[in-house]
Amino acid sequence: MKKILIDCDPGIDDSLALILALKSDQVDLRAVTTVSGNLHVDDTSRNALTIMEMMGADSIPVAKGMAKPLVRDIPFDPFSHGKDGLGNTGLPQPKRSLAPVFGPDLIVEQANLYPGELTLIALGPLSNIAMALLKDPELPKKVKELVCIGGAFGFNEYAYKHATGDNPVSEWNVYVDPEAAKMVFNSGLSIRAVGLDVATHPDINFPQEQVDLLRQSSNQEAVYVSKLVDFVEGRGFQSYCVLIDSLAVAAVIDPSVIETTSVRVDVETAGTLTRGQTVCDTRNHFRWDHLPVIDAASGADFRKFSEIVTSALLK
Repeated sequence: MKKILIDCDPGIDDSLALILALKSDQVDLRAVTTVSGNLHVDDTSRNALTIMEMMGADSIPVAKGMAKPLVRDIPFDPFSHGKDGLGNTGLPQPKRSLAPVFGPDLIVEQANLYPGELTLIALGPLSNIAMALLKDPELPKKVKELVCIGGAFGFNEYAYKHATGDNPVSEWNVYVDPEAAKMVFNSGLSIRAVGLDVATHPDINFPQEQVDLLRQSSNQEAVYVSKLVDFVEGRGFQSYCVLIDSLAVAAVIDPSVIETTSVRVDVETAGTLTRGQTVCDTRNHFRWDHLPVIDAASGADFRKFSEIVTSALLK
């Protein structure tokens, strides 16, 4: 099985991603770290513990990470995840405690335990990953791959039509901590980035018949996810809002779920209108060859993705 560490900011879509990782027989979740993003890290940490406890994953450490971006204050997320941050689903407060270690230190520790084997899956702002790089500049040589939800790369209209950052062209995770994203993109890590182009594509949405199957299931986690769908659709959004982060986990479970294109890209940190924009240089002439190269998701097998998620929830 593939050894993974999930860095997250639960959040409704993060919670489903955690459930998917825990139910898959293709990945071995070694640790979870939390970061401020959708909510403050105190809340994302509580929610991560809540999901892990619901799933009976008490042996997997959950460590609280960065409370704010590297150099900025944490912005307010215009998308509400509910009063509890989990779609107002009323899950009980967790009884277990956080691991007594700082999130970025746990990332470094796990990379040293499994050199060349560990895949990092980043579902929130990249503050923890950047701090781990500052603590251990050799991290890119130890980590097998970073798969992240981040950016908008202009492969289709949804890159900007569904912009989630608090300006017309950015994605939330990169917008929150653009300096961290810039550091990570330029670090030499092997990166697969799933941007809004794919993660918010209409074809990712749950078919109604699948939601009905989840609602009728005897599995607590399946019913929970059906409630998340009800929550976002009741607020005028589509069910992709529940599924975004799971796409990164599914791409590790089965790499064929996403198609990628190598792009030269960097992160805008200074623009008033463009903070956090992932700027790709695709020019035929005068291209900036000094920009880092990452693999960005340009398409996906949405049917395969849906089968992976639904079968896991119903298992």
